[in-house]
Amino acid sequence: MKKRAVILFSSGLDSTTVLYYALFKGYKCTCLIFDYGQKHGKEILSAVKIAKSVKTEYSIIKINLPWSGDSLTGKNKEIPVHKHLPKTVPSTYVPGRNTIFLSYALSCAQSVNARSIFIGVNSVDFSNYPDCTPEFIKAYNNVLKALKTKIVVQSPLLNLNKAQIIKLGIKLNVPYKDTWTCYNGYEKPCMECDSCKLRAKGFKEAEINDPALA
Repeated sequence: MKKRAVILFSSGLDSTTVLYYALFKGYKCTCLIFDYGQKHGKEILSAVKIAKSVKTEYSIIKINLPWSGDSLTGKNKEIPVHKHLPKTVPSTYVPGRNTIFLSYALSCAQSVNARSIFIGVNSVDFSNYPDCTPEFIKAYNNVLKALKTKIVVQSPLLNLNKAQIIKLGIKLNVPYKDTWTCYNGYEKPCMECDSCKLRAKGFKEAEINDPALA
């Protein structure tokens, strides 16, 4: 029997690298894809495509956040364009998102007898989200200990910059051309939102052309 893992999967650069990392480490993976009211469904379609391509189990989890006032889910909020990446928490932060996602992953992991939950958070080249930090991952693992489970949240990209993540992904044959990072749902990445800028920075520093822009 293969060891099992639950993957929080959005089809972004980081989560796709984490999925391929877990597969490389020999895990049988179950991907959780979240529909939490994003302004577009492009990342969900991309996630399903990638999950099917590697023949992993997946579920699309629909979550309703009617109180949300962030710019990723708020109907009347514009995705911001920053000249420089913000040093404070930006409007694209969805309050409690990773805590909610991890709670679903915990439920799934206990149900399928998985001992690991993988999340692609990164605290080096990131948008200053408070739920993407080493402190947050440590705290959630303490929650799992308090629940007396043997499940552990693994965040192998936590201390890597985007260039290092991309170089790791190239070694793992991650299909970056099929990933979707942009906060907008246009035909091509907007190249203006924070997520696009971080991705572009990573490919530039890694001295690799982004196949998603070909």
